[in-house]
Amino acid sequence: MQTNSAAPVSPGPAPARDPGSVILALQGGALGVAALYFGQDLLIPLVLAGLLAFVLAPAVALLQRRRLPRVVAVLLTVMAAFGIVGALGLVVWRQAAALAVNMAAYQATIEHKWTILAAPGGLLHRLMGAQALPSLGTEASGTSMLVLARRFAAPLLSPLGTTALVLIFTLFILLYSENLRDRFVRLVGRQDLHRTIFALNDAGRRLSRYFLFQLLLNATFGVFVGAMLGVLGIPGAPLWGILAAVMRFVPFIGIFVAVAAPFGLALATAPGLAPALLVLALYLGSEAVCGQVLEPLLYGHNTGVSPLAVIVSASFWALIWGLVGLIIATPLTVCLVVIGRHVERLSFLAVILGDSSPLLPTEMFYLRALEGRSAALDPAARAQIAAGTRAEYYDRVVMGGLAQAQRDRVRGVLSYERLEAVHHQVGSLIAALAPREAAPAVTAMPDEWQSPNAILCIPARGQLDDLAAEMAAQTLREAAFGAQFAPNEVLDAATTPDFDVASIKLCCLSAMEDGAAAAGIQFFVRRIQRKLPGAIVVIALWQAAGDSPVLAALRAEGRDEHMVLSIGELMAFVKAVSAQREQGAAPETEPAVV
Repeated sequence: MQTNSAAPVSPGPAPARDPGSVILALQGGALGVAALYFGQDLLIPLVLAGLLAFVLAPAVALLQRRRLPRVVAVLLTVMAAFGIVGALGLVVWRQAAALAVNMAAYQATIEHKWTILAAPGGLLHRLMGAQALPSLGTEASGTSMLVLARRFAAPLLSPLGTTALVLIFTLFILLYSENLRDRFVRLVGRQDLHRTIFALNDAGRRLSRYFLFQLLLNATFGVFVGAMLGVLGIPGAPLWGILAAVMRFVPFIGIFVAVAAPFGLALATAPGLAPALLVLALYLGSEAVCGQVLEPLLYGHNTGVSPLAVIVSASFWALIWGLVGLIIATPLTVCLVVIGRHVERLSFLAVILGDSSPLLPTEMFYLRALEGRSAALDPAARAQIAAGTRAEYYDRVVMGGLAQAQRDRVRGVLSYERLEAVHHQVGSLIAALAPREAAPAVTAMPDEWQSPNAILCIPARGQLDDLAAEMAAQTLREAAFGAQFAPNEVLDAATTPDFDVASIKLCCLSAMEDGAAAAGIQFFVRRIQRKLPGAIVVIALWQAAGDSPVLAALRAEGRDEHMVLSIGELMAFVKAVSAQREQGAAPETEPAVV
């Protein structure tokens, strides 16, 4: 007799992408990069103005709460901000000019120290062997020290034209912030105005708070470093303090760029190496305090941006916009991550740039099980169980991962052999997580519910049903109930179970919702009732949704079984039934979902 195979058919290969669309996307990306590079004279002031507007927005809001008109509040705030920037620019200019005047003397000191170190028997000569070391005086004599000072100071001085554009853009962004926000909503969130507008308002508040705290912290860092450099007698201490505050915006390498010049001046102006080492310790120690103590206290442990995204972003913007791009790379990336977390259509930004896990806990669990890395799940599992309960971890993570594996099997995208491998990995984890000590007896619970055979957890026919039954029994045992797992073969008439049938108070039939059939579950229920006539039968239809057809079919039967959808619900049901039996009350006989 010919029969049809019930094995699922593997899906065919995914359709290939249109090469034209890929080329079009690459062309669009290239045009975007070209526009950023060639339009930097306009875009850099615009981006700087946008970031500055986030910083100044709280001050504008504060003045408006003092009943000042918005125009007046914006003008006062921007004037104060640019007044501070102008004062700092004047300090930088004067300090740079003073350093340029004294640069010749510093050069002579450096050449003298280099000569001592490079002389036969000196430190550098011993380190480099007999190789000849170049003389600093010969190579530097052809270049004016004033020219060198100008070359060094030029990157620190913002062009007046850029400053004027930033001023104008900042004024208009602050004056028309609501109009700009509404236009953005029109582009990305018109279908859900309520969610989008509140999301953008929340994102704006978070960014303003973050940038303001970051600016205040960096300014404090710069003031402290500058003051300490002055105490150490380093020339141009205010200039290096300002540079330190600015370079703290640059991730990873900013602190080393900021310390280079003061370290060199300490070598040039002070005898010995002690002052230079003190300068190095000052910068590194202050950075450690700010990064590890103050930043977590002010705005959390991190910016919400992954380290890889920070490095890639800094490299990209530095390549496109130079030093300015390097400084604003992290604030720009933070803006993109926050917007991606609050605007659904731009959520890909948070996935690509954010530091949070791109997968849900259930998806991560399923992925590690597919990879055969159950050992990697053990530490996180123990931590979550310790922070919550075993039932919560099994329901929220493991059951969800098993349900996803079962769905993939039903859809035909997961082979029987691969599902068996997942079964083995999850089974090993569940065995490793089993409590090592027996649960203490509970005096308030009847002894009959604490006996080893009080509750029996039996799987249905699904490939993963036994794992769910074992987790249920394990959780019940942890709560001092006498629960054990047994294969469904114990229901066969020819099987002699190693437990007392009369002592079983409750039997839980374990079935994953996907892949289960109402008729099959009803068949198992009848077998349980014949084998265990005195036991309460509970159907555990794990991870069943409210519109599950299996759940609806079981409800329509009107049988006297109880149904639960999670280990937490099973635990609550068992506790309620055991308390009712202790008080002599009869359990419910109507079908119910706890």
